[in-house]
Amino acid sequence: MASHPYISGPGSVVQMIGYLRKNFPVSVSSETVKKFSLAPNNESYVINALQFIGVLDEKGKRTKIGHDVFVLGEDAFQSAFEGLIRDSYKDLFEIRGDDAWSLGRQDLISYFRTTDKTSEVIGGRQAGLFQAFRTLAGHAQANETSPKNGVPKTRQMKTRATSAKRTRTADVVIDTARSGDTPDLKHGPKDGRREMAMTVRIEINLPAGGTQETYDAIFKSIRANLIDE
Repeated sequence: MASHPYISGPGSVVQMIGYLRKNFPVSVSSETVKKFSLAPNNESYVINALQFIGVLDEKGKRTKIGHDVFVLGEDAFQSAFEGLIRDSYKDLFEIRGDDAWSLGRQDLISYFRTTDKTSEVIGGRQAGLFQAFRTLAGHAQANETSPKNGVPKTRQMKTRATSAKRTRTADVVIDTARSGDTPDLKHGPKDGRREMAMTVRIEINLPAGGTQETYDAIFKSIRANLIDE
């Protein structure tokens, strides 16, 4: 049996952590996860992941350190959560040190498969969950897949939304879509000049657990910095 947790969709764990940071009940069970419509038929994997990092005990009870970390503000939370991950994956950090925060996916899969004697599929899920955890700890890597919805974070622009209470960052992906290998060129009806037709796609990965105030600030920033220019 694998000693490190895994799940097919690590975004479910990330979302659950977001919910628990808002309201962390004394006890969390598979039924609790099910009420949030997360990880259908895989609720136990979410619980196992939370137990592995020490925020739930073996009976599903909220731990003191779990409560203390989850009530912290964003900056303090990242630092404290980093400590949880470092302690939980102690074996990995003993071998790779701080390089563990930046290991590529294939290196992580190789480590988990070697350590736990797991298949490539399970090793990949273990690596994906660790990547999701390290992102929450403030160690997101460039070109890594978002743990929430699997959207690659390539060619991304980050826009910072600031409110009186907190500052959060949203990932904005801008992609220019063209027909074929060359832009769609059109001739004007009178002067013969050519115009280039271009489609711009803006994709926003909203932060998990954000408030309405946070989202309003994000869209306001996008309008001010991207749309109105």
